[in-house]
Amino acid sequence: MAAIVYFRKISETDELVEYAFGVDPEDFGRRLTMDKASCTSTVQDAQVDHTFLKASRKLNALHTERGTWPERGMSAS
Repeated sequence: MAAIVYFRKISETDELVEYAFGVDPEDFGRRLTMDKASCTSTVQDAQVDHTFLKASRKLNALHTERGTWPERGMSAS
């Protein structure tokens, strides 16, 4: 069974990047915040699940690879 999560940047400040994410590319029902200094993420609904972890890990991987926080993307496995 494939697992897919989509995400898009909502806002960015000097300290934080906020993303909407979800399993439906037309309906991002959840949000997470990345702390730029520590590269740690917090999910706004307090539901730490596979979808959140997948989005968070992909965001960190893309940031490490590119040196910038991505505007949008997806992770599939």
